[in-house]
Amino acid sequence: MTADVLDIFEAERPRLLALAYRMLGERAEAEDVVQEAWLRWQRHAGAVDAPGAWLRQVTARLAVDALRRARARRERYVGPWLPEPLVAGMDEEDGAARLALAEECHLALLWAMERLGPEERAAFILRRVFDADYAEIAATLGRSEAACRQMVSRAAARLREARPRFTPDEVAVRAALERFARAALAQDHAAVLAMLAPDVTAISDGGGRARAALRPLQGAAEVAQVLLAVAAKAGRVAPRLVRANGAPALAVLEGGAEDVLYTLTLDAGGRIDWIYVMRNPDKLGRGARPLNPCS
Repeated sequence: MTADVLDIFEAERPRLLALAYRMLGERAEAEDVVQEAWLRWQRHAGAVDAPGAWLRQVTARLAVDALRRARARRERYVGPWLPEPLVAGMDEEDGAARLALAEECHLALLWAMERLGPEERAAFILRRVFDADYAEIAATLGRSEAACRQMVSRAAARLREARPRFTPDEVAVRAALERFARAALAQDHAAVLAMLAPDVTAISDGGGRARAALRPLQGAAEVAQVLLAVAAKAGRVAPRLVRANGAPALAVLEGGAEDVLYTLTLDAGGRIDWIYVMRNPDKLGRGARPLNPCS
């Protein structure tokens, strides 16, 4: 193996990890996909004219196959399955590699993309995130360019329906998280209820490893009741502000049974309309460390 073969791959690795993570929503699975791409690159590098495109195509194909296998496992998952968060401190510098992952990679979008089929998801990510042309997408997926255009258009339409309709700025989300934490710790039911949109949805992932709702919670009354009960059981441990996939989040990450991570989205009126609650210690244990070098 020549130094050039390794150098080319290392230069592409951040983008390959970002692609695989967006496809799978899991850190370890993304790393496995990129490792397999590396093994294939070593065997074929000498015959490749466009390394970046070749590696992107191989990674996308591997990720499509990995997502098909993952879907079968997720059907047996205990309770709702949520994408694994990538967590960093609020004061950490982003840098180019972190920005490559954080862009259009919020947890709400990753969760919404679970509604897409593996090939549809790959086509959307390659086009909208990595700006691949339709000839490359067609070669990657073994479809016609026209079919790939339809997949991307269909995926975009489905995501517009599923994802939160409004994307507030970071300052608004951070302020909402701080108010929510104060109200929950104080067991102020009225304050929590006032912060929630009437049709708010809260989704908790415990994976059978931690207490969590086994179905999505719907409506302000139910969400407030359950989240206040969880806060009461957690005692007076105050969550700290962190970043999860580039957005503000609240977390208790002390290695104990009460570890949790919250992130949310706001509607046009500034009320909370979607809450992500990660309780699975397996995902929190990995996600609390950066995805090197892509986070």
